[in-house]
Amino acid sequence: MTLQTWCFSYRGRLGRRDLWIWLILWLALMILLFMLAERGWMSTRVAVFCVMSLLWPTSAVLVKRLHDRNKAGSWALLLLVAWMLLVGDWESLPTRWQWVPGRFIPTLIVVTMTLELGVFRGTPRENRFGKMACPVNYFGRRTANYQ
Repeated sequence: MTLQTWCFSYRGRLGRRDLWIWLILWLALMILLFMLAERGWMSTRVAVFCVMSLLWPTSAVLVKRLHDRNKAGSWALLLLVAWMLLVGDWESLPTRWQWVPGRFIPTLIVVTMTLELGVFRGTPRENRFGKMACPVNYFGRRTANYQ
């Protein structure tokens, strides 16, 4: 798989290793962007624009990983639901119930998705989304499979 396919295509399957590489890169970029913005070396608007520009590659990686688990890419929308619940204003609920939609459900979704995408293996054979996941060719070297 090429870098372009890895970051911008929703087709195919992706293994756990390449998902974790993307997540580590994404986290490092987020830390760097907001450190630069906090110190005034970059405006917050530019940092937010950079975060928004990473949404497409992030969603492509997540969808391909879901495909490897033989699940539809729409399952990735659960992470959006978790975010919406996490930032929601739940003060209209009684105090003891505010934590259910505001903390418990988002935590449950994130833990479940982390296990599903980052821990469990993909389907061992071809599934409805294609052949088995092949590793990303990060350095553009020609291999025996690409000749």
